[in-house]
Amino acid sequence: MAGNRFRYGQWRGGPDPLAPPYDVRAAVDAVGAEVLAGGSLREALRDLLRRGPQGRGGLDDLAARARRLRREALRRGDLDGAVTRSRALLDQALAAERDELRGRDDDGARFAEAVLDNLPRSTARAVEELAGYDWASDEARRSYQQILDGLRDDVLGQRFAGLRDAVRASADPAAQQRLAEMMRDLNDLLARHARAEDTTDAFAEFMRRHGEFFPEQPKDVDELVDVLARRAAAGERLMRSLSDRQREELAGLMRQSLGDRLAGELSALDANLRALRPDLAWGRGERVRGDRPLGYGEAAGALGEIAELDELLDALDQDYPGATLDDVDVDAVARTLGRDAADDVRRLRELEQELRRQGWVSRDADGLTLSPKALRRLGGTALRRVFADLTAGPRGQHDLRSAGAAGEVSGGSRPWEYGDEQPLDVVRTLTRAVRRARPGVPVQLAVEDFEVVETERRASAAVALCVDLSYSMISQGRWGPMKQTALALAHLMATRFPQDALQIIGFGRQALPLSQHELAAVEPDMEQGTNLQHALRLAGRHLRRHPDAEPVVLVVTDGEPTAHLDPDDGEALFHWPPLPETIEATIREVDRLTRYGATLNLFMLGEDEGLRRFVDAVARRSRGRMFTPDLDDLGEYVVSDYLRARHGRR
Repeated sequence: MAGNRFRYGQWRGGPDPLAPPYDVRAAVDAVGAEVLAGGSLREALRDLLRRGPQGRGGLDDLAARARRLRREALRRGDLDGAVTRSRALLDQALAAERDELRGRDDDGARFAEAVLDNLPRSTARAVEELAGYDWASDEARRSYQQILDGLRDDVLGQRFAGLRDAVRASADPAAQQRLAEMMRDLNDLLARHARAEDTTDAFAEFMRRHGEFFPEQPKDVDELVDVLARRAAAGERLMRSLSDRQREELAGLMRQSLGDRLAGELSALDANLRALRPDLAWGRGERVRGDRPLGYGEAAGALGEIAELDELLDALDQDYPGATLDDVDVDAVARTLGRDAADDVRRLRELEQELRRQGWVSRDADGLTLSPKALRRLGGTALRRVFADLTAGPRGQHDLRSAGAAGEVSGGSRPWEYGDEQPLDVVRTLTRAVRRARPGVPVQLAVEDFEVVETERRASAAVALCVDLSYSMISQGRWGPMKQTALALAHLMATRFPQDALQIIGFGRQALPLSQHELAAVEPDMEQGTNLQHALRLAGRHLRRHPDAEPVVLVVTDGEPTAHLDPDDGEALFHWPPLPETIEATIREVDRLTRYGATLNLFMLGEDEGLRRFVDAVARRSRGRMFTPDLDDLGEYVVSDYLRARHGRR
């Protein structure tokens, strides 16, 4: 309509619909940077969600807010406020009654004074003994009745939040009868639910009769149980948080205020709820401190809030097996931390979902892990770092998308693509041109007519990269450069030299083959031992599986051999300083590789003299080479040596 005026302001309806999408590649790169620096893959992925996108709104921020609210709840007040209030009302009633009795001179007044003088010191027992007392003072009677009515209203109002209006009239016998009937029907419903009976119709009938008492309007029995069980557990935690004397006082006052029938139904209800929700913190007390005395409802409410915050903190910590962001109750986050915190949780879920949708991460039994697509990106990052200081290599180090002219002709052909170096398939090229063009001569060639000869890839080098996984590698800051080097070499061979065969072998007390994914996720071996003998044995097996390839063995280590495999049972034997048997077993594997014709080059990290002597002797014996690179240059040394060695084919 002409003349309408509009005002625009900050969006307040939830997550900003115009916010830019998450840069998931940047998130993957952040994880990769942490892994290449030597961090744990699992921890890096967890930290991504803990810090949140752009370093804000992560799980750590939410957990910090929840812990702050928990500390505030623990300082809210004195949990014994219900007993304190009852004691004050009782003292007020007794004072008013004594004032009234002093104005009378009959024997009945003197007897009543004697009864009051001999009341127990316990508030609960005094209230109980006064249950049948005939009060002379109307003011005293009202104060005494306030003890019973107030506590009953607090207890029932805390357990049934929707009954607060109804229980104000609970002193009326008819109101008590109605409450008792509701709780009886509720216990019957829960008992049937516990027996796994179909309670759909029974629940509908219960809500028809008593729905006015439940403004939450639960949709089924499970929702009803969830609400009531949390409140009942908060009441039980209140009792557990009091001293023995305070607990006894409050329990006695509650029995007196509720009466036998309501108390019995409430006890049965608590038992049913505890059986249906045993996972709640029923028996755990808290040390709540503060100057302000809290009534029963306030005290139980504070403990219920603490319990909900504890559950939320467990979910936000994500420290249990199989933890996912789906475990975080967004509604609970909104109730306790606010809507903006709930929006943060939703954004983190969206980030995780987007990472999974785009194929960057996957989930296994232990949680999130990088996908092959992400590992390729990680390897590419590592390779770019390595090549940052390298000059351009000779022809042939370009990105090979196919076997090229070096392969064997397979008999097939395929359409030419920009960058192909394979020979043209002349017959098929001309055939396509003839079929496309009009009959006659000359034949006009177009780009889409060209076909090239397909060739099969043929392994030209078999490379075994043996990397030290002992604890000293991470304690001395060598873990990150080692991972970066291995990932860079793996990516280089996969993208530029796919005809080569790489096997990464990690060794600590024992050795094991590692895939690229396993290498990214591998943790340091906490057991002592550097079993180079086992690693070289696995390297020999890999080389023999590729007999037509140039055999290359690269070893990255920071310690001389201190473990070898027992020839009898195959168990790893460790000893420091190195035993002659360990050195001999390792040298035997070196000799086997040398006789096979393998190039054996060793990259020594650190300044250990014993390692230097051993590595130098192995290099001389195998006619290989020894390198002592700085950590920052390790990747450049290894990749350069691979490029040099692969051209020395026999």
